[in-house]
Amino acid sequence: MIPEFRKGGLPWRIRGMIRTLRPNQWVKNFFVLAPIVFAKELTKPSLLITAASAFLVFCLLAGAVYTLNDLVDVAADRVHPVKRNRPIASGRVPESVARVMVVVLVIVSLGSALAINIPFFLVALGYFLQNVAYSFRLKKVAYVDVGFIALGFVLRVLAGGFATRTHVSGYMLACTALLALFLGFGKRRHELASENATKQRSALQAYTPRALTIALAITGAASVGNYLAYTLDAETQRFFGTRLLWLTTVHTLFGVIRFLQLVAGRPKAESPTQEMLRDVPFVLNLVLWVIEVIAFLYNVRLA
Repeated sequence: MIPEFRKGGLPWRIRGMIRTLRPNQWVKNFFVLAPIVFAKELTKPSLLITAASAFLVFCLLAGAVYTLNDLVDVAADRVHPVKRNRPIASGRVPESVARVMVVVLVIVSLGSALAINIPFFLVALGYFLQNVAYSFRLKKVAYVDVGFIALGFVLRVLAGGFATRTHVSGYMLACTALLALFLGFGKRRHELASENATKQRSALQAYTPRALTIALAITGAASVGNYLAYTLDAETQRFFGTRLLWLTTVHTLFGVIRFLQLVAGRPKAESPTQEMLRDVPFVLNLVLWVIEVIAFLYNVRLA
């Protein structure tokens, strides 16, 4: 066998570098595409190309953020039963290499963002800076940490709107923020139940199971309610030419309930937000929601 293909060789380290970028988490960047979907602009190739470019920029930025976060958290990750296997914490990717990865990814992503347009670049830059603040300080502050996670999702949506020059409604921003808060509180509730929780994340010292349960109930109900209000809004119905979009609320409700089940029912998982992307009922529900929304918005008719 050629030496570099053995464990510890170059391909082994490259796979570790790719894993550090968390490509499985890039699905979150589909929020960048939300503005053109709900603006009924998916059929315009030029806007679709621009939106796809914006999506790729955020994937590269997210990779930089995840790598930076793993560098900052390397000591805490090494005492976590699952996170200790991450490439940087395990030594598979040297810290010096990870630092170079961050620099290269930031330069390439922000340079590409500037090539799209200045407003998009400014939002992308803001997204990176707020994640730097989160990684070094704000993730240690209870509730502020989840708020900054939600801000990242809102910035993704705004970035998609600026990149394609499409309108972003207040409903879309509110629903994005509420849903992100819900997912963030769910992740903290899951982490709080694990062993050595406060050693793994210092902010957990200020959280309590009861407070997080209440936060989950409020943000989950508000997410479903805001989405239902959006589908019933007269302007929404006029723009989309249908009063039936409210029927898709059932998928939002199911998604919220299923996520709560994952938070409570899979205590050994690394994260409920990762588990939901592996969970067949959750993914199937999400796919059905996407199909139905596109069918309603773009007047797709079955033959």
